[in-house]
Amino acid sequence: MRIFGLAGWSGSGKTTLMTALIPELVGRGVTVSTIKHAHHDFDIDRPGKDSWRHREAGAREVMISSSRRWALIHELRGMPEPGLDELVEQMSPVDLLLVEGFKRHPHPKIEVYRRTIGMPLLYPGDPHVVAIACDERLPDVPLPCLPLGNPGAVADFILEHQGLARWPS
Repeated sequence: MRIFGLAGWSGSGKTTLMTALIPELVGRGVTVSTIKHAHHDFDIDRPGKDSWRHREAGAREVMISSSRRWALIHELRGMPEPGLDELVEQMSPVDLLLVEGFKRHPHPKIEVYRRTIGMPLLYPGDPHVVAIACDERLPDVPLPCLPLGNPGAVADFILEHQGLARWPS
């Protein structure tokens, strides 16, 4: 399974780009799954729902299933946060696994960058950043700069980089 990421500071537009990339890639016949890292406590089941009640009662894992989808919630209960490699092992095989976040993990990634958020570029300290998607021209950057507002161009780059360029654009 090929893994490719989007990394950047909070507010840079990673999720916006990810949600534009997914239909672009799927429309080309690429099967895509995603992993998103959250830096804070989050919930995918709502308080009061049965799955929430099971989890709150102490279940380590809660699986929810219906005729349309299933989801597995794994409560860490004080255990260390799993790394990306461990999480990838839990995923079903697809053509391309897109990772949002995990900016310090050694997988190829595009840095999503906006100068207006006031944070430094990541690429100088991360040899796994292979391109930058940005909303302005960045002179003196030795990496390919992709237009942040053009998910088709970003998809072209990812497919080429991952050896999946056989899918037409």
